[in-house]
Amino acid sequence: MDEKKSPLIVLTGPTAVGKTRLSIDLARAVGGEIVSADSMQVYRHMNIGSAKITREQMQGIPHHMIDILDPRESFNVAMFQEKSRECLAQIYGRGHIPVVTGGTGFYIQALLKNVDFSGEEGLDREKEEPGAYRKYLEALAEEKGPDYLHSLLCQADPVSAKAIHANNIKRTIRALEFYHLTGQRISEHNRQEKQKTSVYNSCYFVLNDERERLYSRIEQRVEEMLAEGLVEEVKALKRMGCHKGMVSMQGLGYKEILAWLEGECTYEQAVEVLKRDTRHFAKRQLTWFRREREVIWVEKNMFDYDDEKILEFMLEKLWERGIVS
Repeated sequence: MDEKKSPLIVLTGPTAVGKTRLSIDLARAVGGEIVSADSMQVYRHMNIGSAKITREQMQGIPHHMIDILDPRESFNVAMFQEKSRECLAQIYGRGHIPVVTGGTGFYIQALLKNVDFSGEEGLDREKEEPGAYRKYLEALAEEKGPDYLHSLLCQADPVSAKAIHANNIKRTIRALEFYHLTGQRISEHNRQEKQKTSVYNSCYFVLNDERERLYSRIEQRVEEMLAEGLVEEVKALKRMGCHKGMVSMQGLGYKEILAWLEGECTYEQAVEVLKRDTRHFAKRQLTWFRREREVIWVEKNMFDYDDEKILEFMLEKLWERGIVS
């Protein structure tokens, strides 16, 4: 244990794997408070589609980074990092251990390694209005299409272009803007940031399950969300003025149902797309976690799906790191 580093526990894993209940047990066992690393649970009024934990499920364990924004507001990784640091300072001030839980791997990496996002906010403010180049790229994409925009990225940053699909206009613009503002390829920037070690004395657990069981849980979760009123939730958000151009409405469950409500597909098609895209999302999450260093994999089947055995294993690892005594 490096005594200069503050303790921090991460419990993550693919969607629907069962992180919520385990995180409560873990936080109670270590005297911890939970910090949500979820890009959708920050929004108020978005409870069902984000599988947001309820007050009853919290069982008295303090939770942070939940219900802090209006769905008409934007949210990004730099904001998550800033607000989470504030939460951590408060948790340490109370003598507790933060347990960061959620499935957004990039958010977790940004917090653990103190990733530098200063270049992405517009370093070249003396030359032009912040956001001007972004607006130019957005107009270019509208006029000439995503393939043309992606071809520009192929010239500027071939490594990023290979990793970013041509249809992902948002990420393409972000990479081009970063190169324009800083003179550095974002792929190189990300590589350098990834080499950083954690600024905390941390344990990074990834809860996982066999693919067939995980996909079955995803199917079940979607059906439960629909039964609990996902459609009515999306209708209410639409009445509030939320639309598909907003960051919040790009979340799984919201964009698919919204597409149906706006006549872009049938209800059955929307549900099928939601299930398919959630499976794909889980697969991408696992790919991300496999690239991370110093991850401790917790395969549920290896513990006979016994939460007590899993918790005991995690506590042993925390003791080894000197995070708990």
